[in-house]
Amino acid sequence: MGATTIGALIGGAIDSMSGDDSSVDGAIYGAITANVLKVAIPIAVTYAIGWGVLKGLEKLGDTISEKVSA
Repeated sequence: MGATTIGALIGGAIDSMSGDDSSVDGAIYGAITANVLKVAIPIAVTYAIGWGVLKGLEKLGDTISEKVSA
C-alpha cells in the first residue's frame, strides 16, 4: 500500500506541474504505475536470474564436453 500511495503522490505532483488540469488523473496514473511495477520488477529479476543460471549451465556443459573429448 505504501508504494501505491507514494506513486499517487509523485504522479499527482508531476501532473500538477503541467498546469493543464487537476492532479487527480496524475495521481491515478502514478498509483497504477506503482502497482504494475510491483509485479513487473520481480518478474524481470526472476527472468534475469533464470537466464544467468541457464547460461552458467551451458558454459559448464561446454567445459565438461571439452574435458571429456580431450
